[in-house]
Amino acid sequence: MERAFGAPRLLADRLGVDALDARQLAGMDAEELTRVFQGPPALHRYPGSMAGRTQELCRLLVKRYDGRPENLWADAPDGATLLRRLNELPGFGAQKSRIFLALLGKQYGVAPPGWREAAGDYGLDGSRRSVADITGPESLTEVRAFKQEQKQAARAAKQK
Repeated sequence: MERAFGAPRLLADRLGVDALDARQLAGMDAEELTRVFQGPPALHRYPGSMAGRTQELCRLLVKRYDGRPENLWADAPDGATLLRRLNELPGFGAQKSRIFLALLGKQYGVAPPGWREAAGDYGLDGSRRSVADITGPESLTEVRAFKQEQKQAARAAKQK
């Protein structure tokens, strides 16, 4: 998890920029971007796929949201609309979209009406089930414990 969240900073450093820009990434040569993702160290376990997905995401941001990620939520009238927009992002399935919506609501104050309901269990106040709930070392430990419990329960159910 820590590695995943450090990748954008490493990407910016490799590109020699202070902040990532969707327009720049959208317009980069795909092979060059892949090389940047490959490192070493690689920015992702599957650097080629992630480079492509990143570029596809940036192109969508440029096309629909003027290249600014915050425009995804700036005018969202409600949580259901924001969730729909997140679901349309390349690489975002239903679960990742709900987690990201919860992250926006819990940690960034992006709280259109109904955001908690749209985020499902990830939007529950006081939960410790995803990155949306991590605010420090203690909550990180709690989220990891929750995930281990879920994996063990899934294994047990599979064995029955």
